[in-house]
Amino acid sequence: MRSGNPVLSDKTFRGLARPGEAMTLAGTVNRTAIMLALVLITAGWTWNQFHVSQNPATVAPYMWIGLIGGLIVALVTIFKKTWAPITAPVYALLEGLALGGISVVIEARFPGIVLQAVGLTFGTLAALLLAYRAGLIRATEKFKSGVVAATGGIFVVYLVDMVLRFFGVGIPFIHESGVIGIGFSIFVVIIAALNLVLDFDFIESGVAQRAPKYMEWFGAFALMVTLIWLYLEILRLLAKTRR
Repeated sequence: MRSGNPVLSDKTFRGLARPGEAMTLAGTVNRTAIMLALVLITAGWTWNQFHVSQNPATVAPYMWIGLIGGLIVALVTIFKKTWAPITAPVYALLEGLALGGISVVIEARFPGIVLQAVGLTFGTLAALLLAYRAGLIRATEKFKSGVVAATGGIFVVYLVDMVLRFFGVGIPFIHESGVIGIGFSIFVVIIAALNLVLDFDFIESGVAQRAPKYMEWFGAFALMVTLIWLYLEILRLLAKTRR
C-alpha cells in the first residue's frame, strides 16, 4: 500500500506489535476531531493576538515557532510512531500557531479569504470522504502510482524553488497570478485533495491489519498533514485569483 503523504509509506504498518486492543476507524476519526479542535484553538488565539495589536509583526514569532516546531515534532512522530499519542496533539497545537499567523496576514490583505479557504478545505474533505465511502473513487494501484508521482514532482519543484531563492532567483510563473501560476496552483490543490483518498485507504488498511491502538493517533496525524497542506494550497490559489 502506498500513499503520496510523506508521513505514510509502504512500511508504516510493518513490524508493529499486535496488542489486544487494536486500531479502529472510529478511534481514528475521534483522534482526528481532537487534533482539528487543537489546531483551531491555537489558530484562534494567534488570530486574536493580531486583532488586539492590529500589527502583523505581533504574530510573526508565533508563526515561526509553529512552523519550525511543527516540522521537528512531525519528524519525531514519523520516526517514533509509539510517541504519536503525545506528539500528534503537540503537532496540532504548533500547526495552529503557524496557520493562525499565515491566515491572519493573508486575511489582512484579502478580507474574507480565510473563511473561503476553510470552507473549501472542509467541503473537499467531506466530498471526497463521501465519494470514497460510496465507492465512487477507488484507490487502485494505478491511481496510487499517479498521485504519488505527482506529489513527488510537486515536492521537487518546491524544493528546487526554495534552493534557488537562497541565490535571489526562483522558478518563474508558479508564484504569479497569471494563467500559468493559477493553473499550477489548481493542479497542486487537486493532487493534495487526491492524497486524502490515499490516506483514507491507508487508514483502513491499518484497521484491517489490526495495527496497535497508538496508530489511531498516527493515522489522525497523517490525515492532518494532508489537510493542512490542502488548506495552504487553497489559500494560495485564492490569493492568486484575488490579485
